[in-house]
Amino acid sequence: MRWPTFFNALKIRKAWRMPALAITSGVVGGLGTVLALWAWQGQPQRLTQEDIDKAVTKTLEKITLPSQATRAAQIVAPSVVQVLGQQSDRISARDPEQFKTNGVGTGVVIVETGLILTNLHVVQGAQSIKIIFHDGHESPAKIVSVQPEHDLAVLQASSLPDDLKAATLRSTNDLLPGDMVVAVGFPFGIGPSVSAGVVSGLKREFQSTERGTASAANAKPLRNLIQFDAAANPGNSGGPLVTAEGEVVGIVTGILNPSGARVWAGIGFAVPIENAASGVGMSPF
Repeated sequence: MRWPTFFNALKIRKAWRMPALAITSGVVGGLGTVLALWAWQGQPQRLTQEDIDKAVTKTLEKITLPSQATRAAQIVAPSVVQVLGQQSDRISARDPEQFKTNGVGTGVVIVETGLILTNLHVVQGAQSIKIIFHDGHESPAKIVSVQPEHDLAVLQASSLPDDLKAATLRSTNDLLPGDMVVAVGFPFGIGPSVSAGVVSGLKREFQSTERGTASAANAKPLRNLIQFDAAANPGNSGGPLVTAEGEVVGIVTGILNPSGARVWAGIGFAVPIENAASGVGMSPF
């Protein structure tokens, strides 16, 4: 019996990350049916590879696999945080828990010790910074380094949730126009939200005219950007752009809308992860 061929039929892409037990149980159940029928017939009939392949195929056809975007979002979600830049910790003594938000954006954990990548324009000028983790844990954070030329800031959270997970970073060297990508973040503070699209182009140049952004303040365009068409809006800034495998290839940094409106028009830009990782002195690969 050609067992290697059988096991090849059972291989599922690692990046799908769906419950292996469910698939295995289904396949084993299908094979069990075939074996039981064979034994019941009481005939010295040999169980062929074709019988096994048919049972495996029939079982897999009944299993609904998650979409690429679903898998990617599930993988990176535990590492995505909301970043709130605050002008003041308190507005009034009557409501001590209230604060005035200067910037609302997204970040991604890249080291389990609480190092977070985000956009500089999200936290620039803030008197204090608050991080809200995937599990709801909240923590103050401080800026540990910045890259104005890439509109990036590295934050360190003061306290961490249990079992904090860092995102997996991936080189953009093999990234091509047409590759599927997913953006995860907090557009207009709503989220975490997921949008999917493709890489539209590479090595793009973009200069924001929006007041307060790092690129506008420095009057220099951002270069070597990834252009993508997954929907992004204010609040997505600083969030991860990930592949179908859930690996971070860029940090969402800007959107282009010729009308001047601060809403999605189909063109977004992300800083390649190579530039972002260099901000913390680490190689992503």
